[in-house]
Amino acid sequence: MTSPQSEQYQSAALFGGAITCLLPIIYSDVSEIRQVPDTQEVWLDTEGFTSVVFDILERVDAPMTAGTGGNPDLAALKVHLEDIVGEEDMGRLKMVQEANVAVCAKMPPGTPVHTLVATAPAGEKMRGRTNEPDFVDLLLVVVRLEQQKTDLVVTINVPHVPGSYDPGSVDREGGKRGPLLERAWVMRTKVLESLEVRDWNLFGEE
Repeated sequence: MTSPQSEQYQSAALFGGAITCLLPIIYSDVSEIRQVPDTQEVWLDTEGFTSVVFDILERVDAPMTAGTGGNPDLAALKVHLEDIVGEEDMGRLKMVQEANVAVCAKMPPGTPVHTLVATAPAGEKMRGRTNEPDFVDLLLVVVRLEQQKTDLVVTINVPHVPGSYDPGSVDREGGKRGPLLERAWVMRTKVLESLEVRDWNLFGEE
């Protein structure tokens, strides 16, 4: 397996080129093989099981709840995480990296960006299927576009399928990420550095 630092990247055109982002060259656009909603882009590792999903969602105005510190952006992050994982699995979620403030280098200055990393059990849709993972790492990035009343949500899904990783290389409590999560961690950094809106009309602006 190529080391995370040496993996090659290329610019991917998302939503018809209205948004661009660096992704590994081995990732392919899922819409070429199956239908994907107009408000979503899904790119898949052609040599593994990791995927990255870009969702254009209506901006969340979430009520303040425990653990958000009165911060509406953290409350929105929690809502998006629950939508991805499912309410029934939220209690089994383990945080690898708690919610952090981040920066998207090519977004307008001051754009709120928050990230977190969590480990979840195999989701309901994965259970009992071929290649059911032991667990899934989720790297979540939420870019809050207030003027556009939009949340741009990026989710890197890292299923740990038996045979695709060495269980001895993973120890979340001991701080061992393992190669699959290390690669995804580097990809998240690339996303934060390169994610750019090239056509704001995507959000209905004149």
